[in-house]
Amino acid sequence: MTTHPLAEQPISPDHIGLLEGLATTRSIRRYRDEPIPEQVLRDLSFAASRAPSGSNRQAFRLLFLTEGELADRAKALIARGAERVWSAKRTADGYDKGSGSHGDSPKGRMARAMDEHVANLSRVPALVFPVLLRHRASTPTEGASVYPAVQNLLLAARAQGYGGVLTMWHTTVETELRSLLKLPENGFLAATITLGKPVGGHGPVRRQPLSTFVFHNSWGSTPAWAVDPPGTHHTGTG
Repeated sequence: MTTHPLAEQPISPDHIGLLEGLATTRSIRRYRDEPIPEQVLRDLSFAASRAPSGSNRQAFRLLFLTEGELADRAKALIARGAERVWSAKRTADGYDKGSGSHGDSPKGRMARAMDEHVANLSRVPALVFPVLLRHRASTPTEGASVYPAVQNLLLAARAQGYGGVLTMWHTTVETELRSLLKLPENGFLAATITLGKPVGGHGPVRRQPLSTFVFHNSWGSTPAWAVDPPGTHHTGTG
């Protein structure tokens, strides 16, 4: 058996610290028209494989689709599903009314980003489908055995100069997608992830202040130490 050259290549070094990566990994929806090198795919997969899972079963699998007929068909299918979902959400959430009609508002910027994301889904550099192989009936906690791997994947992408976003675009086309990809019956399709080299970049994410969601010793009791580091920017949403 021939050994793949990557078997001799260590994980590529990253240039950000873990805490910086946690604070700056944004959802990336716009990508350059560039393929993702095999070594990057290997490194992201390795990071994902290190994630914890229930009873350490490691029953999650990652299906990468980059190029070729099957990948093109899956991307086109995801694009059709996403167009339906986003169109309905755009109307239901009023993205064309109020602040959403102003291009420089947070809601307006989100609408533009989503429009571009959905319009280019059929051409994304990579789709990743995380799949949990169920060994029993579905339970409310089974996501704990697959979503940590998804977060590892996205953080590793940040560290390697790439980016992605976790979506559920597959939900309206899952029957067709499962048939196309020949997914096993016991495989829980947990998400649709898009990956690529960002147009733009990562940066500090905006969240609510620590004081709004950290309690200590009793519910509703905010501790004095729940303060954000200097320079933190907050969001008004949520």
